[in-house]
Amino acid sequence: MDIISNLFDMAPFVALFITLSLGYMVGKITIGRFVLGGVAGTLLMGVIIGQFGVQIDPGVKSIFFALFIYAVGYQGGAQFFKALNFRTINILLSAVVMTVSGLLCVLAAAWLFDLDRGTAAGLAAGGLTQSAIIGTAGDAIARLGGVSEEAKHLMQTNVAVGYAVTYIFGSLGPILMVTWVFPTLMKWDIRAEAIKMAEANSDGNAELGAGEFNAMTKLETRAFEIKAESKVNGLTLAQINQDSIDACIEVIERDGKAIEADKFTKLQQGDVLVITGTRKAIGQLKGDSVGSEVVLPEEYEVIEENRQLIADNKQLIGRTLGQIKSEANKGTYRGVYVTDYLREGVSIPVHADLVVKKNDVIQLTGSPSDINRVQGTIGKPMNSATMTDFIVLGMGMVLGLLIGLINFKIAGIPVTIGSGAGCLVSGLIVGWLRSRNPHVAQFPESAASFIRDFGLAAFVGIVGLEAGPQAVDTIKEHGMSLLFLGVAVTIIPQIISFFFS
Repeated sequence: MDIISNLFDMAPFVALFITLSLGYMVGKITIGRFVLGGVAGTLLMGVIIGQFGVQIDPGVKSIFFALFIYAVGYQGGAQFFKALNFRTINILLSAVVMTVSGLLCVLAAAWLFDLDRGTAAGLAAGGLTQSAIIGTAGDAIARLGGVSEEAKHLMQTNVAVGYAVTYIFGSLGPILMVTWVFPTLMKWDIRAEAIKMAEANSDGNAELGAGEFNAMTKLETRAFEIKAESKVNGLTLAQINQDSIDACIEVIERDGKAIEADKFTKLQQGDVLVITGTRKAIGQLKGDSVGSEVVLPEEYEVIEENRQLIADNKQLIGRTLGQIKSEANKGTYRGVYVTDYLREGVSIPVHADLVVKKNDVIQLTGSPSDINRVQGTIGKPMNSATMTDFIVLGMGMVLGLLIGLINFKIAGIPVTIGSGAGCLVSGLIVGWLRSRNPHVAQFPESAASFIRDFGLAAFVGIVGLEAGPQAVDTIKEHGMSLLFLGVAVTIIPQIISFFFS
């Protein structure tokens, strides 16, 4: 044991990463349908390993929490501000009722059972399954005036203990309420309702399991031979391309050879057209519209590119895709086509009458040379989806930490926003700005998710390590009573919110 203690004294981060590893290992243990989860598992292992008296600089904990809460804000920024409208007033009011009733339950429990502020905060974090409360409560406790450092440390320890004791039912309780209690009371068929909702939200697409994929690709390249009765027989390429939004002619073969063509080239019987486009567009070309389909050789290649462009050309805004397509493809027989369209990060259906708005993202598909030709009429390309804008990330964190320094008084009581709330606000703002202006603040979804998950796990691990030595005493003092209080804090707000909404 002395060897381990000495190791953790010399390299405390070894203890942290052991805590993370073992915590997520424990978090994968399944009991029936219940899974503890990596965060709760990390806290549990942190408390156990913390018995060795591991000491990690408190500033490290604050950094991890700030990164976590900033990433949460960034990922939810666009949806958060979009939800602030009268159409979602019922959901917003339900959230307020849930929050206020949860707070009142915690305050009542603390008053009736004489809980200290740290234990009460832990009760809220675990009973309401809000891990972020651990950080904001710890930050608030650290700023308390007229309280000794020893008392502050004890309260911060009790935050972790309260969370650990109440978290399991905090996770399990809402599941039981939603899947069994409420459906039984209201005589709902929750399975049928879930299937109906999934179908309504899937746009007709099946829900894929692990390792599954849709073998029907969105884009297709097919070849058609023009017949005498084909509608395109005798038409020029300019006439054919004029109305096409989601398909284009890639190659024209005449007498077995690809020909050099321009917009004035007339198609004739026996020509083979190699056409690329969306599956729906290609499907509409069958029959007498183009001709009979022919099989391309296996070695046949058509090299194309998908490129996302940001609609920031002033002459483009307010016009339809059909108008833009017609102008962009002047002087060419081949052209490019639109395969995806994003507005504020949400994909919307592509059609000729779709009106372009500033900073919409238009995905063009075609040969690189053709896309280069029309790019100037649309806007700049999206920055690489694999790169993080560290300039904005750094300034966003700075803004959040500065907001956290703001303090004011309510009824004579000093209140400080704290780094957690500050970074949440800055993350929300930056995430919203990114959705409005795709030129800036790129932060790949995978990178943001890693920062969020790792930041929270590392923060909770350090909290557990710090709580270790005093955790046993707190559990002995409040163990069973704290568990039952957690049940009340979990269930009562659920019931109030359910009947309110």
